[in-house]
Amino acid sequence: MERILDLETVHQCNGCAGASTLHPLVGVMDLAQFPWDGNQIKFGFYTILLFKGSCRDYSYGRESCDYSNASMLFFKPGSVFSFKRGCMTPKSGSLLAFHSDFLYKVALGRHIQDYTFFDYKQEESLHLSCREEAKVRCLLSEIQQELQHPIDAFTRTLVSRHIELLLDYCQRYYDRQFITRSEAKQALAGQLEALLWKYAKEGRLKNGTFPSVVDCALEFGFSKAYFLDLLKFETGLDFYEYLQSRRMEMAKTLLLTPESTPASVTEDLGYPNVQYFSSLFKKLTGCSPMEYRQAELKAL
Repeated sequence: MERILDLETVHQCNGCAGASTLHPLVGVMDLAQFPWDGNQIKFGFYTILLFKGSCRDYSYGRESCDYSNASMLFFKPGSVFSFKRGCMTPKSGSLLAFHSDFLYKVALGRHIQDYTFFDYKQEESLHLSCREEAKVRCLLSEIQQELQHPIDAFTRTLVSRHIELLLDYCQRYYDRQFITRSEAKQALAGQLEALLWKYAKEGRLKNGTFPSVVDCALEFGFSKAYFLDLLKFETGLDFYEYLQSRRMEMAKTLLLTPESTPASVTEDLGYPNVQYFSSLFKKLTGCSPMEYRQAELKAL
């Protein structure tokens, strides 16, 4: 039976890894020394895991991964993590732990929420190339070297900057992963557009029932944070902006069907009234719905 190992402090985490506590709020540890087998571990601090191998080697991961060299996972304070019983556990790797109290009065503390991969699911782990892994290990080594310096007035600032640099590189590598994933699979934007058409054909948009962020994330098997980041990466738009953009493109398509009118399109797509729809359409396209319809049909 799995038990939960509740690690509230970085010092406790160091103890599990058999490491000395160089700083009470930050630590870099050997992942292989952790008591993974049969345990769920609850982290009371920000945690980053770097380990050899791909998602296929462990208890999580997508159907295909971009690289099999090394992987990374990110956890917010309060997260619970475990490797499934019977699956491999890391034989080598590193763990970076930093407590939220460490971020007090440093630049990273003011925008730590911008690193949304801390909200990703385990299946959305970051897969690294050999070069990327080497860079991450170098950055972790620099953090460790700074921690070995006696604590002074500069420690918090310098260590937090090293952590921030590491997180920026991880964001870069996730962007690279978004690119390779989009090439390997149908683009998320296309899947979302298909979902909107499904809602329209089922008459759900008429009642103002649009898919929510949570609905879409569940539909495509993503965490909310990963879904929003991937959509932003692919389209440059946030969820609401993309929804409204696609809704207008759907309106253009419907206007070209023989039986459609501005009134029917207004109803089918859940716009408040014809006046609102016509005004918005003209604002975005430079012509009224009927002018658009006539011009497009004439050009066919």
